[in-house]
Amino acid sequence: MLNPLELTGRAATHVRDVPALKCRLHEAAVAAAFDLCESAAAVGIDLAVISSFRDFDRQVGIWNAKFRGERPLLDRQGVPLEVATLDESERIDAILLWSALPGASRHHWGTDMDVIDRAAVLPGYRPELTIAEFTGNGPFVRLNRWLAANLASHGFFRPYTTDRGGVHPEPWHLSYAPVATRALESLSVEVLADALEQSELLGLDLVMKRLPDIHRKYVMTIDRESPTGA
Repeated sequence: MLNPLELTGRAATHVRDVPALKCRLHEAAVAAAFDLCESAAAVGIDLAVISSFRDFDRQVGIWNAKFRGERPLLDRQGVPLEVATLDESERIDAILLWSALPGASRHHWGTDMDVIDRAAVLPGYRPELTIAEFTGNGPFVRLNRWLAANLASHGFFRPYTTDRGGVHPEPWHLSYAPVATRALESLSVEVLADALEQSELLGLDLVMKRLPDIHRKYVMTIDRESPTGA
């Protein structure tokens, strides 16, 4: 069970470096991640982790850069938005489509990771983690199909596979269910508020006013797939 500091990314006592996978993961997820990569390799997929544990301060940095317009803000269709034309509430909504509220990121738990198939990356190409890469003629279509068929047997699932009105679908985002399911149950509005109230988050006052709705829409609203495939 993760404590409130670990749940919200303010401590890293629950994760460890995994040099072979070039990432940091919750201790309980490490063996499953290796098994998943080995299974993928058996069919010619080089499963590479490009994002895993991310702490609270790092998430604040991402949020604030987007709030200021220093990082791109996108609408639900992936079209860039002009930050200067958005009020605070609109900026918050635009950020939450693609980036978690600090303290509420599943990456804080060490259970979640973003992946690509390194074997499908052509020389000079830089993966962007877009829907187009995982659909149609995108380079990771085969990976997308393989993940759909094989994640459950390794204890993983994808929390953002369908558009439920909150976080935009992320077929690259994997979550280790045995730990993540319990973590989500523990991440209450109160725990999140405690993590945020002394932070330097831009738009904090409005975020705190909207926190119960943000928690419902962008934290709790996920695809709850069975880790056993049942």
